[in-house]
Amino acid sequence: MTHTVHPYAHRLGIIRDWKSRWFSKSPAKYRENVCVDAAIRRFLKKRLRGNYVTSVEIERNEKAIRCLIRTSRPGLVIGRGGEGSTKLTKEIEKVIRTVPPARGGSSFGGKASPLSVRLDIEEVRSPESQSPVVAYMVAEGLEKRQTFRRVLKQTVEKVMANRDVQGVRIAIAGRLGGAEMSRTEEIKRGRVPLQTLRADIDFARETAYLPYGVIGIKVWIYRGDIFDKDAKK
Repeated sequence: MTHTVHPYAHRLGIIRDWKSRWFSKSPAKYRENVCVDAAIRRFLKKRLRGNYVTSVEIERNEKAIRCLIRTSRPGLVIGRGGEGSTKLTKEIEKVIRTVPPARGGSSFGGKASPLSVRLDIEEVRSPESQSPVVAYMVAEGLEKRQTFRRVLKQTVEKVMANRDVQGVRIAIAGRLGGAEMSRTEEIKRGRVPLQTLRADIDFARETAYLPYGVIGIKVWIYRGDIFDKDAKK
């Protein structure tokens, strides 16, 4: 009780599904798979920053890894004639090979990857209702040295203009405006029922990199309730 929980993990198995979907029989293989998944996510977060990626889902079988990237700008990821996606696939394979071995597991290092990588890119409609996109919009505004209050107000207005959104909350923390002492500012519109399990709440974190330090950004977006048990996202 009274502990803060992640809004996505809080709803797993109720209205949300896992973002990594695979099964492992041996503990060593399980540890290795978790390390590979984490390395892929870290790489894609850094590599695709600014491409408005909303989520990365990973599925695997004995011979292949499938990465499903949802973005509101698929053209930037795919590139001209598919060059971007081909290059990205090769980079992911290289990341997998360089993952250090888990304790008691085998290593991919220095060998050809035993798993082929398949990349699927899916377009997301109404990006203003997706919290990762909104969080990056705030970070982009702050990195352009705009006033943080104006950035928050403009972003909230854009989000609430979307008819799917019923509530939004944005919190930023750090040396706001270049002040010597860090503080937290928050803006909220509508309602965001965090404890209602059927509430479709999208949550994201982002970091704005500024000359005088970093500013942390959190975004909660409430998109109504989900009553259908099979409608897991």
